Amino acid sequence: MGTNTLNIIGLNAFHGDASACLIVDGSMVAAVEEERFRRIKHWAGFPSESIKYCLAAGGIELKDVDAIAINSDAKSARGKKIKYALSGQASLALIREKLRVREKRKSIEDYLRESFPNETFSGAVDYVEHHLAHLASAYSVSPYEQASIVSVDGFGDFASTSWGLGVNDEIDLQKRIYFPHSLGVFYQGLTQYLGFPYYGDEYKIMGLAPYGTAKYRDQMDEIVIHKSNGAFELNLSYFQHHRKPIGYEWDNEAPMVSQMYHDCLCDLLGPARQPGEPLKQHHKDIARSVQDCYERTFFHILNHLHRSHTEQTGTSIENLTIAGGCGMNSVANGKVHLNTPYKNIYVQSAAGDAGGAIGAAVVAGQRLGGKRPKFSMTHSYWGPSFSDEELATLISQRSGDFQSADCQIELELDLDSLVDKVSALIADGKVIGWFQGAMEWGPRALGNRSILGDPRRSNMKDILNLKIKRRESFRPFAPSVLREEVGNWFESDGDVPFMMKVFQIREAQREKIPAVTHVDGSGRLQTVTEEGNLRYYALIKSFFSKTGVPMLLNTSFNENEPVVCTPDQAIDCFLRTNMDVLVLGSHVIQRC
Repeated sequence: MGTNTLNIIGLNAFHGDASACLIVDGSMVAAVEEERFRRIKHWAGFPSESIKYCLAAGGIELKDVDAIAINSDAKSARGKKIKYALSGQASLALIREKLRVREKRKSIEDYLRESFPNETFSGAVDYVEHHLAHLASAYSVSPYEQASIVSVDGFGDFASTSWGLGVNDEIDLQKRIYFPHSLGVFYQGLTQYLGFPYYGDEYKIMGLAPYGTAKYRDQMDEIVIHKSNGAFELNLSYFQHHRKPIGYEWDNEAPMVSQMYHDCLCDLLGPARQPGEPLKQHHKDIARSVQDCYERTFFHILNHLHRSHTEQTGTSIENLTIAGGCGMNSVANGKVHLNTPYKNIYVQSAAGDAGGAIGAAVVAGQRLGGKRPKFSMTHSYWGPSFSDEELATLISQRSGDFQSADCQIELELDLDSLVDKVSALIADGKVIGWFQGAMEWGPRALGNRSILGDPRRSNMKDILNLKIKRRESFRPFAPSVLREEVGNWFESDGDVPFMMKVFQIREAQREKIPAVTHVDGSGRLQTVTEEGNLRYYALIKSFFSKTGVPMLLNTSFNENEPVVCTPDQAIDCFLRTNMDVLVLGSHVIQRC
């Protein structure tokens, strides 16, 4: 391959959130989602731009890659697919769609030739079953030598859920739940029913749920049935994903999914809400009931898993790693320690399909004789970065744009001066676009591509929605908290570096930080350490010294688009919104 190292490119391709990563001799070098380059949310297809970035970040060419691993294997569960096709449950249209997608798709080698016409690839192409990739993406970069592992999502390779045990770098995959039963389909279908039709809208239900009560628990128990072996089944009469084409694999486009629930769901829960229709208490109660049903089913799985692994190992397993699209359910993740015996829970920053690229790369590397990655993923900063010199040059090039917007520019502030100035502006109620270092891996902005505000201001949510975000008013904003102060403000004292868990804010502190306190007293926190992100930590600490509050309101740097990747995109977003201040590295641009 031209090098003496083991270079593995991992891909999530043709699913939503297409992505690529590069692992070299067991060490992560780069990881990025294709949507950041294509500027289309959840973009699906062959992630050629992500591959190009990973190669550049590693200083290698395509000919140096030993294997390209994809988190999907069409040969998986072939017998079950054939059996289902012959059972008469699937329509001919559904079967034809699956066959058409497979026939239409080019080979990975063909995509590489199109994307890299002047380069050659002579390595292996390794197809890794979807849920094995998910399990590996969670366990292999976790801090644990031994852990229960669970993956829950919509569907991948004909399965929706899997679990197993990770011990000393090896994964024992013990159970899969197959099509058509899926917690991801349940949640997505009910999300559509509640009038949120777009791919990825499930997080809106999590935000809406605290405004309601779980008064439809009995109806939810009719929809999702728990089994004695830790599994579950859907009452398929309320769904139609197994009967007709809905779309779950895409090429070079934004993911779109047609209606997954059957109209008879309306007989059970009442008329479906139409997009844009006012939200009534009835809808909020259903949202809470959906979240409640998901949580109870998830904990049902985990408690069975813990009992099984305790019997298997003779010890009480304390560690759990979570992956899959449902692994993004931060509300449920934050309750695992309260509802199961697990004490330590790890969820990497790209728990969904994007993260499967890492799992695929890990499995492919082990198949080639490599070992588990030589690190625990404690930060998410694996994307493109830009030097202060590059940023200063760009600011100079766009000086006319800044002059037209009546902006004042300060270049190359030292760290102490930078964080003192910016923290004072935040304390004064200004909204800050904060663009620093390497871009985050996964959907969360974690202090490098963030919009920041003062968590003490009760009107900050409204200000952000009016000036920039233009999103539903019921959705909460998150706090980034100094790690050493978490226990003083939250009913938890754990590490949450990736904003993947929601915890209750201590009651005595809630009135001090209304902008990040949800209606039920909770917050989806991110813990920040000096080692993990020096500049962001220093900014929060400076704000703490001025206000006595060791956190900032943090939301993603975007306006109804993917999170900004480049400084040009950050400048464009700043100029077309009413953001007050833009910080590019050590440079500050402020509207006069």
